[in-house]
Amino acid sequence: MKTLLIATALAAILGAAGSAAAADMVFTSWGGTTQDAQKAAWADSFAAASGIKVVQDGPTDYGKIKAMVEAGNVTWDVVDVEGDYAVQAGKAGLLEKLDFSTIDKSKLDPRFVTDYSVGSFYYSFVIGCNKDAAGTCPKSWKDLFDTAKFPGKRAFYKWSAPGVIEAALLADGVPADKLYPLDLDRAFKKLDTIKADIVWWDGGAASQQLLASGEAPFGSFWNGRLTALAATGVTVETSWDQNITAADALVVPKGTKNKEAAMKFIANATAAKPQAEFAAVTGYAPINLGSPDLMDAAIRKTLPDMQAASQVNADMSYWAEHRDAIGKRWYAWQAK
Repeated sequence: MKTLLIATALAAILGAAGSAAAADMVFTSWGGTTQDAQKAAWADSFAAASGIKVVQDGPTDYGKIKAMVEAGNVTWDVVDVEGDYAVQAGKAGLLEKLDFSTIDKSKLDPRFVTDYSVGSFYYSFVIGCNKDAAGTCPKSWKDLFDTAKFPGKRAFYKWSAPGVIEAALLADGVPADKLYPLDLDRAFKKLDTIKADIVWWDGGAASQQLLASGEAPFGSFWNGRLTALAATGVTVETSWDQNITAADALVVPKGTKNKEAAMKFIANATAAKPQAEFAAVTGYAPINLGSPDLMDAAIRKTLPDMQAASQVNADMSYWAEHRDAIGKRWYAWQAK
């Protein structure tokens, strides 16, 4: 019944009539519980309403996107990417411009809308702690970088992206409104103080495993992964102090053969109800401004958009401009 109601409501957006024979399209994301939720909240309702089968693929790979576009053989139609990459790839000519006659951007958080992308969801890097394994949990980025007060391993995101550099600078006393341009010398100097105690995670599932096992009893995590881990019975403590927000984005690689279907998929994925359903399952915040009104008040309290008082917004435009330079230094530092 629920699927039927959603399908009826979306028919006007998707132009379902006559689309049953349309070609399959491919949605690519990062895998794991997040992509499972995207499939359930977005892809299944889209397929029911449009008659277009959505094939899941992943994980997202920026090198593969570039290779596909340059070869003229694009097999991914909609891809979930990091927000700064979306800005950079749009400028590089790797993405289709979005059709805002199909996608209603007036209902979307303007922080996460560009000509080539719209927000998929937004999340926060927060301080997570396995209370049973750690005993005492760090409450601030300063605490997380204090190995005397909080000895042991700490988990951080492996890849060069918004989050870790900002955390290091905040831990070193840089005011939140003075983070940009990023002082890389200062950030790496601060990171040097805990380098021997860092355990790197390269994806959400790996971060959960590190925390649940106690291998790294605390660290920096995507907030939604902590919500999911707590639901399994792990005693997770989350500190939202100076939580660092970033967003994923939905993009369409240049040269897709299913451009029209891709735009309709994004229109559905960013509509109020699918966004609310995804947020309720994952703990990530919706980017549709109408979604909060559709959500249970208790769930709303667990989402990043309810933590605005202590929130630090990562600058996606800055990262897009400096992503390659920061990455070069980041990976060289890790390899030392």
